[in-house]
Amino acid sequence: MNSTNHFDVIVLGAGPAGLTAGIYLSRAKLSTLILNQGTVGGQLILTHEIANYPGVELTSGYKLASTMKKQALSFGATIKTVSQNPVIFDEGPVKIVKVGDTEYTANAIILTLGGSPRMLGVKGEIEFKGLGVSYCATCDGEFFSGKEIIVVGGGNSALEEAVSLSKYATKITIVHQFDNFQAFPAYVDEAMSNEKISFVMETEVVEFAGNERLEKVLLHNKKTGTREWLKTDGAFIFIGYQPNTETLKGVVSLNQNGEIIVNSDMETSVSGIFAAGDSIAKRYRQVTTAVGEATVAALASAAKVYEIKKELQLTN
Repeated sequence: MNSTNHFDVIVLGAGPAGLTAGIYLSRAKLSTLILNQGTVGGQLILTHEIANYPGVELTSGYKLASTMKKQALSFGATIKTVSQNPVIFDEGPVKIVKVGDTEYTANAIILTLGGSPRMLGVKGEIEFKGLGVSYCATCDGEFFSGKEIIVVGGGNSALEEAVSLSKYATKITIVHQFDNFQAFPAYVDEAMSNEKISFVMETEVVEFAGNERLEKVLLHNKKTGTREWLKTDGAFIFIGYQPNTETLKGVVSLNQNGEIIVNSDMETSVSGIFAAGDSIAKRYRQVTTAVGEATVAALASAAKVYEIKKELQLTN
């Protein structure tokens, strides 16, 4: 075992759940390594405005993530950015995490892998991704200043982001496949009272088309069965997220949606491997729920590490 690459706990992912785990673990004086792909903060940094985080009146996702990162580092956590998917091996009390040719070991692992925007899976979507098709209002909204766009979805994110996009676009058409929204009434009311936003219900997008950029979408009315093209400069898709758990198949138990199954201590089917955040099986996905789950996972994994260390002292 390479002692320089051995940690008490390894956290995979540096979104709000991963950073929270890092804060609790390192503050408990446990050596903590956070391995992350992409930008530290995860999906949180894509959130333009957060108004319901307890104790914080109003902030951006980027600022909140930056504060969490500073806290984790200040308590002694190590954060490393990796370009490859970590692979986990369970060796009893020792867990092995391999990233390319580099191997790390730990007595416990916390999985905070988050999720990725769910795609519609229709013709032209991949071809026009980044060329008019987007999944992030914060990232791309400004590019559509003075343009007409559509927003696909009917949940909280779709309606909230449609209102946010109205700062840039001149006209927004929300396309939803059902006859009612799956969002909180406050979000529905705000969207409906916005004069820039209109609604096309019981309709789904079945194709994206254009030349060099997106120019139109083909809409299918589920009630009448009719189809018609709608001209648009852009399409923002908010139909939920899918967990980033592809590398965990055969490692820990997943449900039919690919979400990690955990118990009340946030422990997976494998002893010593815990999980929290958007990649676990649960109903609600909020920053606060991710933070709460990560707190439980950190405390439970810390107890596991102390237990293993005590056993090792008794045997030596």
